[in-house]
This record gives sequence, structure tokens and C-alpha cells, in this order.
Amino acid sequence: MLRLRHVLALCFAALLTLVLATASTVSRAAVPPVADFVPPLSPAQAESLVAEAQAAQRQVLLPVRQQQAVDPGMLPFAPTFYFPQTGHHLSNRSGFLNFWRANGQVLLFGYPITEEFVERGRIVQYFERARFEFHPGGAGQPAGVRLGLLGRELTEGRSDESFASLSAEQAVGQFFPETGQALSGEFLRFWERRGGLEAFGFPISQELDEEGRTVQYFERARFVYNPDDMPAFYRSMEQANGIPLYALYEVQLSDIGRQVAALRGIDTSPVPAITGAVDWSPARWKRHIEVDLTAQWLTAYEGDLPVYRAPVATGRDGFNTPVGNYAIYQKYQMQTMTGSMGGETWNVPNVPWVMYVVGGVAIHGTYWHNNFGTGIRMSHGCINVGMDDARWLWEWADIGTTVTVRQ
Repeated sequence: MLRLRHVLALCFAALLTLVLATASTVSRAAVPPVADFVPPLSPAQAESLVAEAQAAQRQVLLPVRQQQAVDPGMLPFAPTFYFPQTGHHLSNRSGFLNFWRANGQVLLFGYPITEEFVERGRIVQYFERARFEFHPGGAGQPAGVRLGLLGRELTEGRSDESFASLSAEQAVGQFFPETGQALSGEFLRFWERRGGLEAFGFPISQELDEEGRTVQYFERARFVYNPDDMPAFYRSMEQANGIPLYALYEVQLSDIGRQVAALRGIDTSPVPAITGAVDWSPARWKRHIEVDLTAQWLTAYEGDLPVYRAPVATGRDGFNTPVGNYAIYQKYQMQTMTGSMGGETWNVPNVPWVMYVVGGVAIHGTYWHNNFGTGIRMSHGCINVGMDDARWLWEWADIGTTVTVRQ
């Protein structure tokens, strides 16, 4: 009887081993291989760097937590952050801080150059490139932050030919009958990608030359073309591949906020930091990047607030981008990336704004296609983004910034 039980136990164990082995084989077969570039560090080195960076990040977050515990009566408004770059504060008393963080930050608005104050019966604050206005709502309009019409104020009274209205037949590019002006080329692409009508308003001039630069005025902004921001290599790739490429600072916004403030005699002198206010930095919030493989979009967060979104192109079938929770462990401004897997070998020079998140899988700028957000997955596992988006993310994120990739 004991021998029979022993034989049955051995048979059961063998059967269980066979089932588990088969299940493991099926599981491995069901998960496509992940092809990527050669990782710059070993897993142990990457883990060590991330742990060290995240420990440092916790120390940066500590003053913000302490500030939030301060009696609001001790501060004129809370939370309050100080910008040593210009010597002024920014807060959420009127929603200006979160509006600034969520809608372009330094890229579109620059730094604050005044404190909040009441101008013409409205709470406002001037920035290098904008004026924030708090509108209490009414007449069908919700309460909230809006951008002042600085372009119109700065150009009031100009009657030179560049400000003359065009007809639809005269216009080159997209015509706006509301102002009789048109948009084309790099300015049109920047306008569409960075906020459009809500951020900049309608164009109010044609392109013109000022101080040796091509510029164009809008209701809320002045665009300046800076072609030198696109290195010659990428310009040649743009022409060779017949696709538009975007450099982050190829179109810049001028300091229209400073100019209007000067015209109005507004004092922009720095002020001392309020006791308890913390110097601003993106690192003051827990930063996180989420990549949605189904939508083919990436979202960057500061705490719970989305501050940047970008279309992506991820790994094609057989080279699928791995799903999971990771962290940036290495960064390069530019790198020649090599790899070999699945019968393919590749060597890609001058890949810009590279951030490795797991093994050889990186978020990086891409100049050989522009199929971002289209659903066309064509990488070898990496997360491809446009060059301008890659640079923004590279400048914003640090080693240790967490990255979640989900279906």
C-alpha cells in the first residue's frame, strides 16, 4: 500500500512538473521578445543610480511638505514659490501657479516679473512673455485664468504694411478672416502644437523682419524664428526624408510681457523672498511619466497635475515596448544607438535627448519618421517622440523620475 502511494505521488509530481513546464513555455511564447538598444549600464548599476537619485529627490520634496504645514496666516498666499531668476513669487491664490505649470511653464510664459496686483479692477500678474488675468466669470463665461491681449496692446496704433489686412486670395497658408491675416510654415506648426487660439490668439500681422529676425505678431504673443536651433544634421535629414522636424526653440516667444509692463510704467524690480516660500524647481513635485501604449500618448505629471503631453510611437510587434513600472536611469543629450535582435541589426547615429528607462529601452527624440500618435508602432522597443518633445522632457526629468508603461 505504501509502495502504491509512493508510486502515485511520483506520478503526480511528474505530471505537475510537466504541466508547469508546458505553462511556462506557453507563457514565454505568448510574450513577444523585447528588442532594444544596447543598455549603457548593467541592471545593478542602473538600480543603484535610481535609488541614489530618488533619495536625493525626497530631500528636495521635504521643504514643500513643510511649507504646506505652515499656518496660511503667516503667508500672504499659500502655497507660494519664489523664482530667484526674476525675484518674484507665484501662488495658487488666483490659480496662477497651476495654470503656469499646466500650460507651458517657462517655454511659453517665462518667469514671473511682478507679484499679483490689481490692474484696472482685475487681479493680474505679469510674466516675461505673458500676463495672467483672473476672470471671475459671468455672462456664460466660467471663472478662471486667461491670458492678456499683450500683442494688441504693444502694437496699438501701428499702421505699417505688415499690419494691413489681407484677402483670402492674397493669403498664403491658413487664413483667419477674423483678423485678415494668415499663418504658414514654422509659425503655423508652432501655433498648432503649442496652444493655438487659446494660448496666442489670432495673428494680427503678416511675417515681417525686425532686428534681422523673422517675426509675427498675435493677439497675445510675438513669435520669433530661430532657425539656428535646428542643427545641420537634422535639417539634412528633414530634407532627405521629406518630413517636418521640430526643434524646441526653433520658434521662440519674445519678452512681450516685459515690454508692455515697461510701457505702462509697472515696477518689475525683484522683491525679497517671503519667509517660508520655497525656491521654485520642477523637482519640488514628484515627477512621473506615463506612457499609454493603446493611445500612443505620453503624459508628464508633477504630483497629480498633468504638465505636458506628447504623441509617441512605440515598439512594433515582435519588438514590443515592455509594460511595467520603471525609472530613468541614464540620460544623454545625443547618442549613437546600436542593437541586434530578432535577425535585425541597427546602428542609428545622433539620436537626440535620450533617457533610458529599462535595459536598452529609452525615451528619445526621433528624426527618421513622424508617425507619433498615429497608432503606427515602428520602433525596436524604444519610446519614440518628436525632437522638440524629447528635449522638453529631457530638460524637465531627472535620473530617478518614474516611468509607467501601460496598455
